Amino acid sequence: MKKILVPVDFSEHSEYALEVACRMAKQNAAEIVVLHMLGITTVVYNTGEAQEMAEANYYMKLAKQRFKKFLDKEYLKGIKLTEIIQNYKIFSEINQVAQEQQIDLIVMGSHGSSGLSALFVGSNTEKVVRTSRVPVLVIKKHLPDFKLERVVFASDFEMESIPAYRKAVSLLQSLGAKLHLLYVNLPNGKFKSSKEMELLTAEFLQEANKGDFKENPPVVYECAFSIERGIYHYSHKIKADLIALTTHGHRGMTHFFKGSIGEDIANRADVPVMTFLIY
Repeated sequence: MKKILVPVDFSEHSEYALEVACRMAKQNAAEIVVLHMLGITTVVYNTGEAQEMAEANYYMKLAKQRFKKFLDKEYLKGIKLTEIIQNYKIFSEINQVAQEQQIDLIVMGSHGSSGLSALFVGSNTEKVVRTSRVPVLVIKKHLPDFKLERVVFASDFEMESIPAYRKAVSLLQSLGAKLHLLYVNLPNGKFKSSKEMELLTAEFLQEANKGDFKENPPVVYECAFSIERGIYHYSHKIKADLIALTTHGHRGMTHFFKGSIGEDIANRADVPVMTFLIY
């Protein structure tokens, strides 16, 4: 991992993300690219050329001042930093920046209040997750001792997830993480027998093993009333440092989470999450 992108809005949550990115950069001798999106509306651009330039210069100067203060952190010393301030108006454009800058990982803060679904659905985070071909690490709270030792990778083990799975395993193992593959077995019409689950995951992993990809962690099967409950129960049981998920760009995260979320599950929603886009 050589380059990490951190989108910031100068909030405490983006500072949480920056600190985690810093720890990862130091461990991997990586560079950090810090991005601030001005989001100047078209109203500004329609007010005349002279006023347009004055407005743009004002916001650019203000952003540079805020960057100077925001990046004045002891933990950033010794890390190569690149600052980008541009007038991106929609969060899907972060993917464009990531491609142009050859980014390996995006780390961003989230204001999500509870549960995995609330962490993504309807937020700017979801907009990035939905469009980014680069893995996205979502940080929700201050994690001064962030580490990646135990990671739960939850999947439906459908064949379309194989490229995202291979990317996840390669990245996470290169970061020193031990992966725990998880399949959540649901009741009613989605219930699978032990034999069906084992066959599903065996075929998936056999296909994923083709080529030069030779290593697969063992799979754990968890029965639960919802995907989210199953993920959190197992993650809590092994004291996971991170939850990794695949997501469909056209459907976002909403298809992945169904049903109500108990208060006890919601309280565990501060586990960092990393997403890998299926495309």
